[in-house]
Amino acid sequence: MASKEEIMKIVKEKDVGFVRIWFTDVLGFLKSFALSPAELEGAFAEGLGFDGSSIRGFTGIEESDVVAWPDASTFQILPWRPKEQCVARMFADVTNPDGTPLEADPRYVLKKMVKKAADKGFTFYIGPELEYFYFRNDQTTEFVDQVGYFDQSTNSLDIDIRRETVLALEGMGIHIEKSHHEVSPSQHEIDMHYADGLTMADWTITYKNVVKAIAQKFDVAATFMPKPVQGINGSGMHCHQSLFKGDRNAFFDPNDEYHLSKIGKSYIAGLLKYAPEFAIITNPWVNSYKRLVPGYEAPVYLAWARRNRSALVRLPMYKPNKEKATRCELRCPDPSSNPYLAFTVMLGAGLKGIEEGLELAPPVEKNIFHLCCEERAKLNIKEMPGSLLEAILLAEKSEFLNEALGDCVFNYYITNKKAEWDRFRIAVTDWEIKEYLHAL
Repeated sequence: MASKEEIMKIVKEKDVGFVRIWFTDVLGFLKSFALSPAELEGAFAEGLGFDGSSIRGFTGIEESDVVAWPDASTFQILPWRPKEQCVARMFADVTNPDGTPLEADPRYVLKKMVKKAADKGFTFYIGPELEYFYFRNDQTTEFVDQVGYFDQSTNSLDIDIRRETVLALEGMGIHIEKSHHEVSPSQHEIDMHYADGLTMADWTITYKNVVKAIAQKFDVAATFMPKPVQGINGSGMHCHQSLFKGDRNAFFDPNDEYHLSKIGKSYIAGLLKYAPEFAIITNPWVNSYKRLVPGYEAPVYLAWARRNRSALVRLPMYKPNKEKATRCELRCPDPSSNPYLAFTVMLGAGLKGIEEGLELAPPVEKNIFHLCCEERAKLNIKEMPGSLLEAILLAEKSEFLNEALGDCVFNYYITNKKAEWDRFRIAVTDWEIKEYLHAL
């Protein structure tokens, strides 16, 4: 985390030819523009103006001028780019011309929620597990390998791609805990060490960019599409979360049956209560709901458990009764989501649960996928939305979601998702052609 002065020195010493300024639009797509080193000092002092009306969700054409302010603490050299005249990147905060934060900047939305937690004495930590696929190219879903969970592939290609990706991420200061093959053919996962919410959101955007960039070096395509292939597990982004007060884990209670404090229980209850309302953020696309179906390790039922992966929230039991390891894992999000907004609504739901003093129901340790409707009803187990349309209908009535995101992002997001559903609704799919063309 270098200072502005140190960055200017590094740029000179490392022969940096370009500095890329990164931010995302409301949907989470990475935006970027490049600066020459000569412009860097001015960028720190005065910001960098651009047309906000050309960025999805930012501003209208009548108020298009916005300013990007590079965050010096995020400066990193991109290790896969040329060593001479190398390329660095910094994330930016986007403001109005008068210096006030742009309400539609996803990074600012998360900063507000993190500050809300801090005002209550909490530091929010999160560790997402992003799954993704490698395919032969971006025009096909042909697998690069045919192995499964934790298999040691004899195909050097996927191992080499993943190895170089890990080295690139670590070269950018991102602490990697482990990497491995996932359940489906050609599906992989690289796990980052947990960090505070804002740092991890920046890391997640970086992770997705690096995974794709390194894959391209090997003439392979990487995708974070939630369900690219029918009949096999899709890609999730299981999010491990905790709140700390100083160096003490606010989720931990050594005397509780589950080693879970009142704060931890209310936080989880908040996740379960508001998950259907924030699904539009954590599972934002039509395709997201092709993953959220029973039988493919993707949770659809609003329950919590410890070791049971069929529940929406679980308490990982790898290190039982260890304070710093006590956390909850939300299993519904997928890696296509905008991490700034996804982390915002997860933290917001947990804080709401604490504010409302929500009580946590007993855990469900049975395989919920095997329970019939009557059994689930007896246990009061409800379901997540089954489609983007269901998610929209829940979200647009949600006071919680509006409050968490702010009017600007909330209204744009609902409008954008309604338009996406309309495009999907009128599309004639290959399934319909095969099912109906010659039968009707």
